[in-house]
Amino acid sequence: MDDEPYDVKAFERAQAANDDAPDACASCAMRATRRDFLRDGAIAAALMLGLWPRRGQATMIPRLLSGVLAGSGEIAYPIPDSDGVSIDRKEEIIVARSHGRLYAFYLSCPHQHTALHWIRKHDEFECPKHHSKYKPDGEFISGRATRGMDRYAVRVQGNQLLVDINKLYRQDKDPGGWNGAYAPVPSVAVAS
Repeated sequence: MDDEPYDVKAFERAQAANDDAPDACASCAMRATRRDFLRDGAIAAALMLGLWPRRGQATMIPRLLSGVLAGSGEIAYPIPDSDGVSIDRKEEIIVARSHGRLYAFYLSCPHQHTALHWIRKHDEFECPKHHSKYKPDGEFISGRATRGMDRYAVRVQGNQLLVDINKLYRQDKDPGGWNGAYAPVPSVAVAS
């Protein structure tokens, strides 16, 4: 071990000289920004946790939409022109069209309130957390959940689907209300 005292001034001079030297990494093609690092880390974590779709697990990226407040606690959405799923992230509503019917669901799984994903390959909703699965009409198929997806009361007016955000039906608490919480696709919009 060296008994000489640590020369702080010499260290600071050497550090200053290094600070003036050109950055050898500045032109490196492998240089990543903080944003790149965070994005890649998030993707890696999602893959490890099973939250990112693997090859062959085709997920349809749902259409994003925004509703318009129609008064009396209703939000208006355009009627989808074909079967599929649209999501209003702000209001946390899924609008689905399936087999001649229109539905509006609360975005989260009824088990532990994780946002649901639409798996086009299987034509079903799936919770990425515990893998509860649901039919396009919100009916429970399998998994840890014990009931169907929560449905909002809906009605059609002209070319709009009106979703009543004050009337949310749980399949286990109000089976009659839940079963009736859909609207038929108007015959003008039946092009599926």
